[in-house]
Amino acid sequence: MAVVYYDKDADLSYLQGVKIAILGYGSQGHAHAQNLRESGLDVVVSDLPGSANWIQAEKDGLEVKTVRDAAAEAGVIMMLLGDSDQPPVFEEEIRPHLTAGKALAVAHGFNILFNQVVPPVDADVFMVAPKSPGHLVRRMYQEGKGVPALIAVHQDHSGQCLQKGLAYAKGLGCTRAGVIATTFQEETETDLFGEQAVLCGGVTALIKASFDTLVEAGYQPEVAYFECLHELKLIVDLIYEGGLEWMRYSVSDVAEYGDLTRGPRIVDEQVRQEMKKILQEVQDGAFAQECITEFRMNRPRFTALRRKEAEHPIEKVGRELRAMMPWLEKKE
Repeated sequence: MAVVYYDKDADLSYLQGVKIAILGYGSQGHAHAQNLRESGLDVVVSDLPGSANWIQAEKDGLEVKTVRDAAAEAGVIMMLLGDSDQPPVFEEEIRPHLTAGKALAVAHGFNILFNQVVPPVDADVFMVAPKSPGHLVRRMYQEGKGVPALIAVHQDHSGQCLQKGLAYAKGLGCTRAGVIATTFQEETETDLFGEQAVLCGGVTALIKASFDTLVEAGYQPEVAYFECLHELKLIVDLIYEGGLEWMRYSVSDVAEYGDLTRGPRIVDEQVRQEMKKILQEVQDGAFAQECITEFRMNRPRFTALRRKEAEHPIEKVGRELRAMMPWLEKKE
């Protein structure tokens, strides 16, 4: 059974009087900074000087400094930068100021687990990972609620690292909903696998394959787009709200019968075996090494794959159809 922490298990006093640096004022950063401040904690924010995020943080009434200056004065340093940006920023701007007794915090364990960021041994290292986009972390806090989160301790130098992490999670409002104990390894490996097998890789490959199948059979691309991509949100929302059971209850009997009888033919034993291979590549570090090498080489394969995907017919059809939907905010 999972260990779950709630408000009663967390004490903000472990962080009171401690400056907390939020590095990155993007989707998660703006929510972390504002929620922590409104919980009575001392926050300083950093982003690229002169950037839109820097300016927005100032408009939101937050203290804003360079990464170097924020890290120098903070007792807790939360890195909410992109995964590929974290290692060089850590080495150049953070490590010199991560002195004994301070804490380094992250919201994803990739760089710590795969040794791209190696904190000094006399620092605490913890993770607090809200399981929602930043705007929802913020909105739920403002409504007196919270979103669930994961918490993990990588390095407990002070003997109070878990308590600091729980105080941070409480400042975000996450202990109102529940904070699940995990490890850096479990969070990172399940996150990478989920992205690759389902949330990004699996879903996009399935959408394109089904679209191509219909178009190659002579059906209109516009109709194929609606059936294989557009309506996916309706199904995902039902699953999100009440699990697979609620989705199956909500759709027609014909749709449910097709789900139960044809779904296993799509995700068959061969697909399950490939998923196991993908998980193995995550677990043994092969994917991480491939990804790290690709980014260090200035992303040649990544760039080529992006360009190829942008040329898929489903993208052209999608842009045309979304132009007919005034309720959608333009993303191009």
